[in-house]
Amino acid sequence: MSIVHLQNIEILNPNAAFSDPYLFKVTFECISPLEDDLEWKLIYVGSAQSKDYDQDLDNCMVGPVPVGVNSFEFEAAAPSPDKIPASDLLGVTVILLTGCYKDSEFIRVGYYVNNAYESEEMRENPPEEVDLAKIKREVLVSKPRVTRFNIKWDADTATGDADASASAAGAYGSASAKEGDAGEGEGDISWPAPTEADFKAQDNKPPPTTAFAPVSVS
Repeated sequence: MSIVHLQNIEILNPNAAFSDPYLFKVTFECISPLEDDLEWKLIYVGSAQSKDYDQDLDNCMVGPVPVGVNSFEFEAAAPSPDKIPASDLLGVTVILLTGCYKDSEFIRVGYYVNNAYESEEMRENPPEEVDLAKIKREVLVSKPRVTRFNIKWDADTATGDADASASAAGAYGSASAKEGDAGEGEGDISWPAPTEADFKAQDNKPPPTTAFAPVSVS
């Protein structure tokens, strides 16, 4: 049984410049006292072809963690473009927000990110060399991917692989992931790829006025 239940993630700047930091507000419930702090980390997948291009953007330690509902804000710097293949600077990639306890990952939330020129003219006729100053990133908040892992907590000796159930609730509705859809490895991005229509549909809806979306893993 998990001691920490993720209740909510709010992405404070889903639409931003490529070089802007990522801003999150995370809310979770702790149902039993913990001996140690929780570690949260944001990973940017630089290329789907190799994990060698993954970048750990930042991490933070949260604790001591009292029993009950807890919330914190997390800021992570933008990825270094020098560590991303030029062919992967534009287009769709993935960010992964992970939670760990005593070096064991217990949850991972993935989001698709689209990097594109803000100008339609530049999108249709992109320059030979990517102009990062004119790139806008958009996080697809409506389709997060949640994976849980069974780990050994302080008083729990049970361990295991990724839980075979996952759920994802979008900012403007909810949808449950099918059984067996849970990812099984760091950097896993095998869930269905988004379409251009997904991002357009998100753009055409009013922005959330409270939290991004309840991401329930209880």
